[in-house]
Amino acid sequence: MPNSDPPSASDSDTSAEAVLWTDGAARGNPGPAGIGAILKTADGQVLAAECRYLGRTTNNVAEYQALLLGLSRALEQGVRRLEVRADSELLIKQLKGEYRVRAEGLRPLFEQAKGMLERFQSVKLVHVRREQNSEADRLANQGIDRHGDGG
Repeated sequence: MPNSDPPSASDSDTSAEAVLWTDGAARGNPGPAGIGAILKTADGQVLAAECRYLGRTTNNVAEYQALLLGLSRALEQGVRRLEVRADSELLIKQLKGEYRVRAEGLRPLFEQAKGMLERFQSVKLVHVRREQNSEADRLANQGIDRHGDGG
């Protein structure tokens, strides 16, 4: 007899739920900037890890660009339930609606991030301390260093 229960994520569907760690770094503000994003399953398996050089920009722009990179990877992996962890209090509180987006340069990035976040079944936004975000921080700095523009 066929199962009449609604579809649900099976144990083998490791990408249905994931944690995204992101960080942006700018040496100087503005200055040479890089981003890092790491997407992991709930049990810690790395689904994606990436860094990029952005050129000269601000730390806050870098934080948003890191988030957008990570959200893209999560959507590509078919993640449905996502927990975002970032050490940027500004980023997390703006996305939660606790802070207004005052910088006009951040508004388009904020709007793009909100639109991408809406594509997930559920999202949890978590501000973490910098020392808890060391992997994403390392990637963000690696993005700058690989370009040879250490500041």
